[in-house]
Amino acid sequence: MVFFLFLIVSGQIHAQSKDSLSYNYHFKAKQLIIPVSLIGTGTLGLTSDWIEAKNRSINDELTENIDKKITIDDFSQYAPLLSVYSLNLCGIKGEHNMRDYTVILATSYLLMGVTVNALKLSIKEQRPDKTSNNSFPSGHTATAFMGAELLRHEYRNVSPWIGVAGYTVAAGTGFFRLYNNRHWLTDVIAGAGIGILSAKASYWLFPYISKKLFKKKEVCQSISWY
Repeated sequence: MVFFLFLIVSGQIHAQSKDSLSYNYHFKAKQLIIPVSLIGTGTLGLTSDWIEAKNRSINDELTENIDKKITIDDFSQYAPLLSVYSLNLCGIKGEHNMRDYTVILATSYLLMGVTVNALKLSIKEQRPDKTSNNSFPSGHTATAFMGAELLRHEYRNVSPWIGVAGYTVAAGTGFFRLYNNRHWLTDVIAGAGIGILSAKASYWLFPYISKKLFKKKEVCQSISWY
């Protein structure tokens, strides 16, 4: 099931190849299809008895013979978003410089964090391990898929395999949230959609945020040049 999720979301790497020749900050409705579908599918786990039963069945199969948790997901969630900095340090430049990417990342993280925490506090779904009532949606998965989409977007003109690698790590993060009995499958699916949508929204908002943040500084630099 998690591998199937990876195939769906990584498919957008090819679906959006027509936009890869230039910057694209404009909102396009078709960009909503994948993340909204994932969020909608994940939300069904809150209302459908059949999907809830499937959630429990998948959880039982994954956790039946677990002797020890593997907490790699606590770290892998950040790997895709940090990879942009690492690649730049290695001389492999992305679509934006580090200043602009940092603004985009901060915007993404703010959108994702507010959305995830608002849903956790309002829905109060119990975790599979019964430790707390903030299971929906998966914040780790949202962070990982947000980073994967940022990585894909920044390096879409360099190599599609960089994006594939990011989404592979994100899918692995989602899997380990299930394996460690911290989330239901629908929590992970919804988290993936929120992460992707947050990343896309940050690019739509970037021209406006950048104008507010850097306009005065760039004017001063222009004056000092002369």
